Amino acid sequence: MKRRILRLIRNVPLLGPILEYAVRKVNRLRFDNSSSYWEERYKKGRSSGEGSYGRLAAYKADVINSFIKKERVSSVIEFGCGDGNQLSLFQCPSYIGLDISANAISLCRRRFEGDITKSFFLYSPDCFIDNGHIFIAQLTLSLDVIYHIVEDELFAKYMHDLFNASSKHVIIYSSNDETIKEVSAHVRHRKFTNWVEKHCADWNLVAKLTNPFPYNERDPKEATSFADFYVYNRTSNA
Repeated sequence: MKRRILRLIRNVPLLGPILEYAVRKVNRLRFDNSSSYWEERYKKGRSSGEGSYGRLAAYKADVINSFIKKERVSSVIEFGCGDGNQLSLFQCPSYIGLDISANAISLCRRRFEGDITKSFFLYSPDCFIDNGHIFIAQLTLSLDVIYHIVEDELFAKYMHDLFNASSKHVIIYSSNDETIKEVSAHVRHRKFTNWVEKHCADWNLVAKLTNPFPYNERDPKEATSFADFYVYNRTSNA
């Protein structure tokens, strides 16, 4: 909705750029931080977003499930499990979901109550110090999360935790272009692959899968996305 409004604003003769700047400024002033945004979002009964539902969710599940089967992955940790709707489509032998929102963890706890293959924990970056590799899996996931981290320090910590928790594979589904303009204050697009190249020398990008539903602001009926899949393999033992 916000993207469609922004498109209409841009098309206003002469005043378009000024109005667009004003909208962005107001949204930034209303925004506190990433953690509080998602806590309040789930508290109000809102979902993880359209990317975790419909055709985008089905597409992501197909990619993840095929990878798990092909690589015989036995354990998965997802950094940003959200409300659990996307997770409901996954086929994971053993799964740990982490999220920055206590309300999201509560939603998952209730939704998957009785499922002994799934565990959930609150992810508090400042308090997540896992030197003993208690949280370790063959595959770690980051789906539609990176572009929702607007703070540089939080982004760096999240990326370190994401890669350190994996013994073999990391799969990221995200935008990868910092030049994309976004009206939403809780969204910041990054060239995250540059960070990985600089800080994760023992990881190789082995595949990029282009999203079959690329972002199209003129398509109001079906969900589209800036994100694509990026698959990393560890080149040495954890």
